[in-house]
Amino acid sequence: MDVDAGSGREEPRAGGSWTPGKVAELLGVSPVTLRTWAARYGVGPTLRDDGRHRRYSDADVRRLQYMQRLIDRGMRAREAAAAAFSSLGDPVPEVSVDRHIEELERAAEALEFASLAALLDETLDALGPAAAWTGVLVPVLRHLGGRWVRGDVCFDSEWVLTTEISRALQRYSAGFANTPPGRPVLLACCPQERHSLPMEVLRAAMAEVGIPAVYLGQMVPAETTIAIAAKLDPVVAFLWAMSATTVDDLLARRLRRRGVEVAVAGPGWAGLLELDVTWVDDLAAAVGLATDRLKA
Repeated sequence: MDVDAGSGREEPRAGGSWTPGKVAELLGVSPVTLRTWAARYGVGPTLRDDGRHRRYSDADVRRLQYMQRLIDRGMRAREAAAAAFSSLGDPVPEVSVDRHIEELERAAEALEFASLAALLDETLDALGPAAAWTGVLVPVLRHLGGRWVRGDVCFDSEWVLTTEISRALQRYSAGFANTPPGRPVLLACCPQERHSLPMEVLRAAMAEVGIPAVYLGQMVPAETTIAIAAKLDPVVAFLWAMSATTVDDLLARRLRRRGVEVAVAGPGWAGLLELDVTWVDDLAAAVGLATDRLKA
């Protein structure tokens, strides 16, 4: 799970409606092209605000964004419209990992929030959280981090990307809400840890396979983590640290004294494992350990 860790465009809003002009601006096409798509392929706006003017719903906009990505990938407009707006459309060509990375980097660089959200949803749905993280998201984040080290100011792009990744992982996890009852797995960051994305990926990976997991977030005080652990009685608590400077071995000890099994996670714990605890540093090992504890 190791990783080196405002645009002028609008993004779809919950319950929002869009004028054709705004949708054309978002997609980067002319209003004429938008009207042509509506007339030829039946992908026009579905809302009426006052009985006369038609507007695009959020769902319409997201489908149009998907249609445009398919066109950019070489699919003809009619086929792209069918694939984006109908379950009976032509099969969608598989997208390579390199293409996923290229599209995410381009959208992050341009601060295209809506495009990033749609691309991330598509990537997670296609690959799953574990493969998407290791094969696509980590390389993009490392590339942006490397640019920053070399003096290329891209903090805004990195911040936008990490924020949208977190939101996409929340959306993905919410799709697996019916997790089995029982004692959960607790996912916690050390109190000073800010780099929490790997734990959010782990939560999504656990949700995908039906493991009940509770993720506390970043910068949570030790006392709060201990209090929540006491109430939840987790089968195991994962304690994440990205670097040695954020490791809190005292918190691990306090949890263990209260009867909580602790597994430390992340590269920060490497070389600091004086505690008699399990150390995991990849998603598969963490999911495997949680599965074993739930079966015990």
